[in-house]
Amino acid sequence: MSGQARRDTTPEIAVRRLLYASGHRYRLQRRVPGFSRRTIDIAFPGPKVAVFLDGCFWHGCPEHATHPKADADWWRNKLDGNIARDRETTDHLVEQGWTVLRFWEHEDPVAVADRIACTLAEAGATHHPDRRPE
Repeated sequence: MSGQARRDTTPEIAVRRLLYASGHRYRLQRRVPGFSRRTIDIAFPGPKVAVFLDGCFWHGCPEHATHPKADADWWRNKLDGNIARDRETTDHLVEQGWTVLRFWEHEDPVAVADRIACTLAEAGATHHPDRRPE
């Protein structure tokens, strides 16, 4: 488990590149207010939009989740705990006035970036369309 990437995963980087290219500026790995050991994958602190890109195995994707046979009980408890922690984090952020967007790693990065951009537009967030990545 320690070799598993926690940040800068391939889907996360793809979505970030699309957001940046469209002029949206964000913060990475921002701490969840009130939880010292939890972070938001992509945060837009001004409009209070939190984006999480969840791995199918670790977060229990209904389409792609697998269940290991070795130590099945331990893994079931571990993965159920991850799902419960995700729910708790989402509920906490919503109570704090944040809009929480959760996506699966298998979702199309273009569709994910578009949905994030629409949410930011609804929240009245500004972006810089004439800026281009270097």
